[in-house]
Amino acid sequence: MTKKQFIYSSLVAFCIGSIPLFAQTDGFLIDSATVSEWGKAYRGWNYYPHPIIPSDYNIEGYEDFQNFDVPMVYQLDDKADMWYMSFIGFNGKGYNSFVAESTDLIHWTNPRLAMGFGREGEFDHGGCVIGAFLYDTWDVKAPHILKKNDGKFFSLYGCYPRQGAYELRPGYEGVATSDDGLTWKRLGNEPILSIYQKDAKKWEKDCIYQPWLVEHDGTYYNFYNAADGGVEQSGLALSNDLVHWVRYPCNPIVKVNEGGYDNTFASDPKVYRDGDHWTMIYFGVGKGGASIMIAFSRDLLHWTADPEPLYKFGGHPTGLDSQYAHKVSLVYNPKNDTLYLFYCACGNRGRTIGLLTNKKL
Repeated sequence: MTKKQFIYSSLVAFCIGSIPLFAQTDGFLIDSATVSEWGKAYRGWNYYPHPIIPSDYNIEGYEDFQNFDVPMVYQLDDKADMWYMSFIGFNGKGYNSFVAESTDLIHWTNPRLAMGFGREGEFDHGGCVIGAFLYDTWDVKAPHILKKNDGKFFSLYGCYPRQGAYELRPGYEGVATSDDGLTWKRLGNEPILSIYQKDAKKWEKDCIYQPWLVEHDGTYYNFYNAADGGVEQSGLALSNDLVHWVRYPCNPIVKVNEGGYDNTFASDPKVYRDGDHWTMIYFGVGKGGASIMIAFSRDLLHWTADPEPLYKFGGHPTGLDSQYAHKVSLVYNPKNDTLYLFYCACGNRGRTIGLLTNKKL
């Protein structure tokens, strides 16, 4: 038995064995009162009035890329007063990833290419979406500092094989490395997740989307969303080397909720450690738009979602997110003891990157 087969068989045994345990004890169940209590710190947002990255943000040499999306804020050094944001732009053909910098988390300058199109005929020719970075910690109030592994920075990334339109299926995931944490290149010639792999299931049969990376107790966790037709849900894969991944047999771990704000999509999970439990911020599509949702877990495998959004689309008083509020990056600034929630806002100013804070700036 190979190591990958052993990991998979162990996961199957755990998954099957957890069924009676789940029914008999509250070890994995999180009651509604606890869900409400844990979620309090992530409610009551204040609006920054303008887009952080507007839809017509000008990137020298890449002026045809607009409609920006998928923000992810990080640092390279906790002693340096500099933050970086990776994000993507669309030029009518596909995605490129860019990076900008800021000293105050409000004003972002010096945008440049972080990772462009893959080579023609490759699985990432249609564009690359970095942002599932390897951090030194995932604690919600710790600096999001990139961690080096074997002298390199690492990011999982989502990508598409073809150019010509928005997210041409099927999507894939790859691994990228960087020497400086700013410009990235593909590590291997094969995707780490695809719809064609033997352990792919029906819920992900049409497209694989964006990953989110967590390292815990020597294991890497890849939280990702995928599509079966027009329904997107979130699942999990595990690895011990960032290259070879095994899907969790009980996927999807966060499912759509009939009649809810995540009726059609339960997507783009971002996972953080918060005291004695894990917090996942994802987005749901339902009731006419996309809203920011939250779920909780004690073990990274079993998740309980709050049916009430953290933030509903259309909340911004200027109409910035009248259609969609989704794809977040949560950052804590110790200088003013404030949480910054960057998100993709779609409304009367196009596809922009907006900002919510839990305290007035």
